[in-house]
Amino acid sequence: MKVYLIAGEPSGDLLGARLMRALADKCPEIKFCGVGGESMEGEGLKSLFDIADLAVMGLAEVVPSIPLVLKRIKQTVADVEAQKPDIVVTIDSWSFSARIHKALRKKRLGIPQVHYVAPQVWAWKKKRARTMYKYIDHLLTLFPYEPKYFTPYHLDTTFVGHPVIESSVVCGKGEDFRHRYNIEDNCKIMAVLPGSRKTEVSRLLPVFLDFVKNFKQRHPEFCFVIPTVHTVEDRVRKMVEESGQPIIIVNNESDRHDAFVAADLAVAASGTVALELAMVDVPHVIAYKVAPLTAWFAKHFLHIQFVNLSNILLGREIVPELLQNDCNIGKLMYYAEEFLKKGSLYERQIEGFAKVKEILGLGEQSPSANAADVILKLIADKK
Repeated sequence: MKVYLIAGEPSGDLLGARLMRALADKCPEIKFCGVGGESMEGEGLKSLFDIADLAVMGLAEVVPSIPLVLKRIKQTVADVEAQKPDIVVTIDSWSFSARIHKALRKKRLGIPQVHYVAPQVWAWKKKRARTMYKYIDHLLTLFPYEPKYFTPYHLDTTFVGHPVIESSVVCGKGEDFRHRYNIEDNCKIMAVLPGSRKTEVSRLLPVFLDFVKNFKQRHPEFCFVIPTVHTVEDRVRKMVEESGQPIIIVNNESDRHDAFVAADLAVAASGTVALELAMVDVPHVIAYKVAPLTAWFAKHFLHIQFVNLSNILLGREIVPELLQNDCNIGKLMYYAEEFLKKGSLYERQIEGFAKVKEILGLGEQSPSANAADVILKLIADKK
């Protein structure tokens, strides 16, 4: 049995690695091929190319990368034809994944096609849900409210649960992290998370580094850690070195999750990482900046009240969102110091995190195991 997996960015890579483990547990003879990052390669995948080529976001940021992305699409479709897998599973990155699926459909290969992580049609492009059934056979969603957007349009959809609840972050060891990096017991820790895409790091890290400098002056009892990933590690290290700030940089999942558990506070880019912080009750604020053109597009076409997943799930703001011009040192400083007071903002967050954990849970099996069951059944039904 051969499964072709395609993950276009680090968050999808982590999801893909967990799915690979779940599939291998249920079917030891299974083989994997496709596109992934360091986590999936750690599970035995030999990636067709480096997913850093695809880790871009935002209209203005994507345009320069179009020729390379089109080349990767063509290369991936050709590889699927050559590998002749029993199923193709794309993970997140719908803009890239959709083009893969459309190209494969045209070739009429007869291979079941699945997408894992629903595109956010509830936020924008609601009409997209009406046509997805033409290109994929099954959709796996992370949130319980998502299937209702797709099933009316002839697309088989299964809510499997959010992988953050099976993340090793819940097993992180804060004391081990302190000992590993010689952090004294009386020193507090702030996690600084500027994102996993090059464009995110370029826009957010300069602001975060200025914030670190100012916060350190007012709160010398703090030390700082940046958990990063392979796709942006070199850029992060260079920018931190140029800033002259004494920041610990870690680059593997174990260190990253131990750092989360050890952290007293965090500032983070919007994304799955903020959910991981919520899982271990780390008070945090999210910040995000995109190109002006991308921001204009989002303002006029995105129909959402919040961007942070905890806020979206609860329908109210428990995590402050500092977007575009609000992503500045003054506001970061204000919220960080509010958390230190452990007043109403702090209490509202911790209470909200408990409710988020309840929403994301599902049954006795892990989300990855649930997803694996659907994939194996589709393969069996095809045979």
